[in-house]
Order: sequence, then C-alpha cells, then structure tokens
Amino acid sequence: MKVLLVKDVYKLGRAGDVKKVADGFGRNFLIPQGFAVLATEGAMKQVQKIKSQAEVRRATQNNELSGLAEQIKAVTLTFAAKAGDTGKLYGSITTQDIATALSEQVRFEVKRQQVDIQPIRALGEFTAHIRLTMDLVPEIKIIVHREGESAESAAAEPEKAEKPKKSHKAKEEPAAEEPAATAE
Repeated sequence: MKVLLVKDVYKLGRAGDVKKVADGFGRNFLIPQGFAVLATEGAMKQVQKIKSQAEVRRATQNNELSGLAEQIKAVTLTFAAKAGDTGKLYGSITTQDIATALSEQVRFEVKRQQVDIQPIRALGEFTAHIRLTMDLVPEIKIIVHREGESAESAAAEPEKAEKPKKSHKAKEEPAAEEPAATAE
C-alpha cells in the first residue's frame, strides 16, 4: 500500500513523502491516527502544500523545544540498583524509569517512547537519546550504581565486569610417577 505522509513519522519519513508500507500498518495505524492518507492522484497534487506546512510546523517546534534540549543535555541521571558480584542488575532500568526521572528534573513531560535506549541490565555509565522532534535529539548521561555505594564506583565497575574471571579451582595435575626401584 502506498501512502502519503501528512505528519513526520519516526523511522518512516517526513511529511510529504510517499512510502510503501504494509497494508495493516497503513490501514490500522497510519491512516486512523492521521499520520498518512492513501497516495491517490488527488492527494499527490497536494504534496507541495503538505511539505511547506510541515516545514513551518517543524521550525516552530524546533524553536520552542531548543531551550528544553539544552536543559536535557546538561542532565545526568543516577540510579541505585541491586546487583550481583559480576555487575549484572537483579532487574533493569527501563525507558519508563528514565522518562519519569527526567520529567522530574526538567519539569517537562517526557514519554517513555521518546527515550531511545535498550533496558539497562548492568552497572556503569550509559548514554540515552531523547527524541523531542525528528531534528532535536539530545543525549543524557545515565549512571547506574550498586545500592549502598557511591555513583563514582559505578564508573570503575564495567572495567571489572568486562574481564572474564579466572577459575579458582586448582588444576589437578597427574602425580608424577616415581621410577620403581629395581630389584638387585
């Protein structure tokens, strides 16, 4: 199915683009949500109008959110979590956790869908991208440390976790056979 995008769609395209998508994706998501229309001849005549409107809308959004993007770049989030000896967490830090903590710090609602990172399952430092618009994607720093320890110790933790542990078992070597005494 060919559709004409009316709005910018993340990982698909910008407004005014004609894209070939799966029938179900177009019929069940893009068209009902108002992100796209069927790419008919009548719709194709309006491509320039849609593109120009999208440019104006994109520019105003970028101007409004540029101050917020600068605020977000300065943010460092720290999470205390329970972890094993190897540095693996007994759970994970999800995009919802990151979005909630970020919303509290910048006083702007950030949705979990805007946070671009896989769930964090280890101690250490990570960077996440926050998608405010298609053009504004600031990075934040996330530090995960063990409960009861300081955040600085988490920075050294990944280096220890990366190295494979050597086995503590002593290698059993076959006992050296003593030469039998020869009978005289």
